[in-house]
Amino acid sequence: MIRIFAVLGRQWFDFLTNLGHFGIFCGRIVRSLDEPSTYLPLLSEEMIKIGNRSIPIITLAAAFTGMVTSVQTAYQFTGFTPLYLVGGVVAESMFLELGPVITALVLSGRVGANIAAELGTMKVTEQIDALETLSINPVAYLVIPKVVAGVIMFPVITIFADAVGLTGGWLVSITTVNLSSYEFFKGVRNFFTPYDVIYGLIKSAFFGVTITLVATYYGFYTEGGAQGVGRATTKSVVIACLMTLILDYLLAELIL
Repeated sequence: MIRIFAVLGRQWFDFLTNLGHFGIFCGRIVRSLDEPSTYLPLLSEEMIKIGNRSIPIITLAAAFTGMVTSVQTAYQFTGFTPLYLVGGVVAESMFLELGPVITALVLSGRVGANIAAELGTMKVTEQIDALETLSINPVAYLVIPKVVAGVIMFPVITIFADAVGLTGGWLVSITTVNLSSYEFFKGVRNFFTPYDVIYGLIKSAFFGVTITLVATYYGFYTEGGAQGVGRATTKSVVIACLMTLILDYLLAELIL
């Protein structure tokens, strides 16, 4: 029993220590915002890395998410509810929940892991120390462009995911569920409100800043050589996914 309490106490201490380090890291980011000449030239490149290079995997994930939502909704509604409501369920699911969350979870692995591995490798090979030697603020040069690009590009990718998911659901509805296009989009129109899309974009912006902050934090403070890079990358993906789900609930309670 004593050993269990000792382990729990150590884990709680480690959690508080990491939380404190993360707070200090965020403070460094805020202080570094007054150096736009350092991070603005790198912003477009980071936006391309996060946005353009994520399109193929987001296309697949969103398309099959919309398709399976359409099939399962039609299965649940058969014999009880008018099937034209399938369109409304697919649209609302994509706009409010599946589009932002699936995008965030997929990009936690693709973008978050890439950022953590990149910064972790630079840390263990002392490239970050070299930047400080050259009087270049490593937070402004390496971290801020990635965080700002995440805040900008996650909503853009979410809009794309919403459109692809809705298209996938529509194609399945007219080919396997025996719905007409008119009936499908009748359901979409009956339930759609502009705030649904706005809410999803607000969530995706929060997801973007959370995922990039977590990834840059673990990458920036990597220790232990190549194994340390692997551990930092794994931790960043796991924590980013968990934070996405927790934040999804909190935002639903606060602003929905």
